[in-house]
Amino acid sequence: MFISETNIRVRYGETDQMGYVYYGNYALYYEVGRVEALRKLGMSYFELEEFGVMMPVVKMECNYVKAAKYDDLLTVKVIIDKMPGIRFHFYYEISNASGVLINKGETTLVFIDMKTNKVCKCPQVLEKKMEPFFTNG
Repeated sequence: MFISETNIRVRYGETDQMGYVYYGNYALYYEVGRVEALRKLGMSYFELEEFGVMMPVVKMECNYVKAAKYDDLLTVKVIIDKMPGIRFHFYYEISNASGVLINKGETTLVFIDMKTNKVCKCPQVLEKKMEPFFTNG
């Protein structure tokens, strides 16, 4: 299992008239957490694209537990609990600075070969970077 945490400060423009985070911004918070998790694994989206692979989101689930507000410091925890195949599952837990869970969700992405625009397997280079987190030893 691989776990990564990233902090995000809620900006004014991400809130609604009541000062709460607008619900659509949680997808962006998931993306920031996901990008940083891959970076911590030693791989970036840019590098994946250089290898000819894209990763579009094909499914997202978002559960709102409590409200986040302007200027809150949020922690986006990303959990990868299994090696990817053609699909790559990410789980998210977003909490505030007090450690209170405010949101949880998940996304499913697929690997797409940029030349053929067809689904493909996880690139070997990413698999190798993830293997140490999924082997018993």
